[in-house]
Amino acid sequence: MPLFRRKEEKEEKKGEGGLKGILYGMAVHGSVTAFLRTRMYMEHLFMLMTLGDMLGFPIIPPYYSLKLLPYVVPNIKSWKMRMFRERDFTDLISG
Repeated sequence: MPLFRRKEEKEEKKGEGGLKGILYGMAVHGSVTAFLRTRMYMEHLFMLMTLGDMLGFPIIPPYYSLKLLPYVVPNIKSWKMRMFRERDFTDLISG
């Protein structure tokens, strides 16, 4: 593979990206965003079930929470920030 591409090759790549973007937006963008939102809610619920006793909601026994702890440790800080974030009524309207 050459280190430097010709100018014509770069221009061809730009045109392909624009068409791909348009087709992506028309065909699957809505589905992808809905899927990602659902995934976010499911991960949020999983974290609440696993570490809910940190907030005073003991949903599952601590034994099972400790078994799942190595998988959720990287996400604890961001989850706590999401849980304790101040919310406004406009947050509910936007989605």
